[in-house]
Amino acid sequence: MAQRDAGATRARILSAAVTEFAAHGYAGGRIDRIANDAESNVRMIYAYFGNKSSLFDAALTEAIVRMASEVPPTPDDLPGWVGELYDFHRRRPETLRLCLWAQLERPEAASEPLETYLAKVESVRPQASPSLGAVDLLVIVYAIAQAWQLAPAGLLAADGGPDEDRMRAAAIESVTRILG
Repeated sequence: MAQRDAGATRARILSAAVTEFAAHGYAGGRIDRIANDAESNVRMIYAYFGNKSSLFDAALTEAIVRMASEVPPTPDDLPGWVGELYDFHRRRPETLRLCLWAQLERPEAASEPLETYLAKVESVRPQASPSLGAVDLLVIVYAIAQAWQLAPAGLLAADGGPDEDRMRAAAIESVTRILG
């Protein structure tokens, strides 16, 4: 009889949960689809995560931690960082979608620990000004990086359709101007 790899099973479940909840939200996400996509079963999901809420929270944490590790803040180059965040959201749109669903359906699960936010705020504080505080600066950088993912398709089509290079350059130039 083959040995089970609990870590691999848990990772497959989390990956499937990120995909499912990003597509359907908490309310629309289905445990049976997650089990099927993870090549597991519902019983194992409940054994690892306890309930649907805990699974959603774990999927959200997984997505946020992935983004934080792949695209850590670069306080000395915020324009470059916004470009990297832009690229991340193009590569992994499920992270932003999952965060949006969390804000709508489970806002209590949608935030990183305060210590994480404080560390990010402190890292960009040297770039802040009296009229544009560190928190404001982080909010604006994140918003600019995500803007094209959230923009209506019709608006993007009004300029000839999406042009990844132009949109990324616009994000970088926007943060450069804000800091300038």
